[in-house]
Amino acid sequence: MSTSERLIESTRELLWERGYVGTSPKAILERAGAGQGSMYHHFRGKPDLALAAIRRTADEMWATAEAVLDGPGTPYERITAYLRREREALRGCPVGRLTMDPDVIADDALRAPVDETLDRLREHIAQIVEEGKEQGEFAPGLDGEEIAAAVVATVQGGYVLARAAGSPTAFDAAVRGLLALLAPPTR
Repeated sequence: MSTSERLIESTRELLWERGYVGTSPKAILERAGAGQGSMYHHFRGKPDLALAAIRRTADEMWATAEAVLDGPGTPYERITAYLRREREALRGCPVGRLTMDPDVIADDALRAPVDETLDRLREHIAQIVEEGKEQGEFAPGLDGEEIAAAVVATVQGGYVLARAAGSPTAFDAAVRGLLALLAPPTR
């Protein structure tokens, strides 16, 4: 792995663990095993490196979600697969956690990949819900955008509940509850 790749990966991990303020250039360099001038050789500074790390994290999250949501099955089965996919519930979502970081939210450039990813996710899920309505799997009165917001909120809130309880069972309970509400009447 190249030095710039090690810097990006180290920053991704530290942002997930500590947030933007807690991710110092010194900590990044130590985690990456890179020399003192390496960051400034490859990036303009911490904000530039953090942006590269946030973009990579957001792109990875989107690719994972898209692969599951575009997988086989009915709309309900695809949403179920997305909600039940393997996650590190106690660590939380690396993108969702950035929304709670005041320094990321205050910076338009750092916030943009987070906003874009969550918007794409909601739009994609809304399309799947609309597909399910057309196929008669979901009630015609459901609003795809509202259901998509509920799905994303359940995932993000499930992480918070799991972390607070110290157990992934809280995440799983939130998922089961939403799936029970969305379940087609024949299930």
